[in-house]
Amino acid sequence: MVDDDKDRTATPETPETPPKGPKTMGHEWDGIAEFNNPLPRWWVIVFMVCIVWAVGYALVMPSVPGAKSFFHGLAGFSAREAGRERLAEVAVARGKWLTPMQSASVEEIAASPELRQYAMRGGEVIFKENCAACHMVGGAGAKGYPALVDDEWIWGGTLAEIRRTILHGIRSEDADTRIAEMPAFGRDAILTRAEIASVADFVLALADGRPGPADGAKVFADNCAVCHGDKGQAVKDTGAPPLNNQIWLYGGARADIMAQVTNPKHGVMPAWAGRLSDVDIKQVAVYVHALGGGQ
Repeated sequence: MVDDDKDRTATPETPETPPKGPKTMGHEWDGIAEFNNPLPRWWVIVFMVCIVWAVGYALVMPSVPGAKSFFHGLAGFSAREAGRERLAEVAVARGKWLTPMQSASVEEIAASPELRQYAMRGGEVIFKENCAACHMVGGAGAKGYPALVDDEWIWGGTLAEIRRTILHGIRSEDADTRIAEMPAFGRDAILTRAEIASVADFVLALADGRPGPADGAKVFADNCAVCHGDKGQAVKDTGAPPLNNQIWLYGGARADIMAQVTNPKHGVMPAWAGRLSDVDIKQVAVYVHALGGGQ
């Protein structure tokens, strides 16, 4: 019996024809292949146009930096000079309003409808840039920073007094600054702990408009009334805040008042003379005066 398998003539296997499809880079991951397709013609054209545009722009406008200078460009354009020219134009436009303010007093500015309107807008911008960090936007105030939206003024609320405060500051390094410091009644052993507690109760009563404890009233009259007034209304030019209302600079709780009597905090306002121009100070004085109605 003949084995048919041995009699067969061996023939090479016919190679399989590769399937037609897009060319790939030979990379495949999780069944996802990377194609090797040519870029669209429109994309190549746009790409080349961008290159030509970039080279042209680099030649016309300031571009390539150097060690000490840079290529100024064939057009000779300078953003810095353009900015200076724009600022000069703005200065000319503002001069119509700023020039009269240079010689006018804050009272005269506030009395002029046109100058007052300009000063209010300019003062608001100046206030937000320089004062709002402490006094908050709109002058709402914060703990340790007086509110400017009421009619209670520690150093006076007239236009002239507000301008003076802005000019020279409070406890600043300016020679004409205003200075007032409350004694440390507890730290320096001027009052006992019991006396401090009683005067704190009396101050709370003053703020509420009711009679306070007699012992606290005596401590207040002997030590505090000279600056804060016998009824807590404050004495002008002493720099002591009134105590007959609910406006508290460092907190109105009993513990806050006792802490202030024991070892008081003293805020510092910088002098803005030399930092702001005289016209800027007049504008912000008019603006602040209007926040709470002024005096």
